[in-house]
Amino acid sequence: MEDTPFRSGRRKRSRKNAGRHENRRSQGEVDMISASQLSDQLAARAEQFCRTYLPAGRRAGNYWQVGNKYGDAGRSMAVRLKDAGARKAGKWADRATHEYGDLLDLLESIVGAGSFAETCKEARRFLNLPEASDYPGRAENDHEKPPSNVDQVESARKLFSYGKPFKDTPVERYLRRRDISRFGPALKYHPRVFFRDEDGQSRQLPAMLAAVTDNDGTVMACARTWLDVKTDSVARITEPKRVSGQLYGNAVRFHSSNAGGDIIAGEGIETVLSIGSVYPVAELAACLTATHLSLFDPPSSCTRLFIGRDNDDAGELASRQLRSRAEERGIEVVDLVPTLGDFNDDLRQLGRQVLRDNLNRQVMAAITGPVAWASLRMP
Repeated sequence: MEDTPFRSGRRKRSRKNAGRHENRRSQGEVDMISASQLSDQLAARAEQFCRTYLPAGRRAGNYWQVGNKYGDAGRSMAVRLKDAGARKAGKWADRATHEYGDLLDLLESIVGAGSFAETCKEARRFLNLPEASDYPGRAENDHEKPPSNVDQVESARKLFSYGKPFKDTPVERYLRRRDISRFGPALKYHPRVFFRDEDGQSRQLPAMLAAVTDNDGTVMACARTWLDVKTDSVARITEPKRVSGQLYGNAVRFHSSNAGGDIIAGEGIETVLSIGSVYPVAELAACLTATHLSLFDPPSSCTRLFIGRDNDDAGELASRQLRSRAEERGIEVVDLVPTLGDFNDDLRQLGRQVLRDNLNRQVMAAITGPVAWASLRMP
């Protein structure tokens, strides 16, 4: 199974296949917007696209610079924001991986959608276009389409099934070293998980595995955090946190039977479990990145959504986008904002009681009714 940094989707777009979906796009009905037209409309809003889906990047002249096509911080990848002669807006290239494409390709990788139709649906949502029941584009029988995401999902499920319970393993030691005391069966330990290093060589290291599930509890992806067992910390490798499978709309969940219709959703596993360490019976959902926090799909049982975002621009943007979608469904939304960079920073540097007090103030200021999980004592 291929290792990718908290991401899912295809790998290099080869020069042989460059423009392959442009050719397919012409096959659609004349009264439907084609995929090439979708790509052109995304390119016309390239900077808005980057600020929405790649918030960890920054503008540098006529380019948006970011670490990779999955939105990590850095400068390896650049997206052209406006036309420059014959060079079109919306085109991107990654110097480190030699990948390149247009914004529709990029969106497919960012959201980790299970099909091209879902990618087009997300593009339409971004562009405020009506949905199409049948979208022209990458045909089911096209021999050049990338490997099925279904295969990646099955591989992710298999990897998670190979994991061992986290209790008394480096996973528990790693989390406790970060002052975390809330755990759950969504976490497992594996002593030897493959990853590909910068030289393209396969290696094995111990890793924390986390099951990414949908609202029915079905495992759709597996997140991996490689560990240094000597220091009980994250391994010092490039991209030590990666995911394979379908992340779009899903999350690593830590369930509770006492939460009612309340859910606390946040970014990283460590951040969300820091909140859970002071709220031991709260229902938690870790979406792994700011982008996927904005795309989180709350279950139908959710009546109040608490967004435990990071204290940065990417977290604020993700919270706004998730709030808008949730409120359209009639869900009450409350922002929870850490004092420092994220809630694990607060837990480790300010202490449990200060973190709990800060969270309680934000919860009680926004909610008039009782919040049972917020009133229970810490473990």
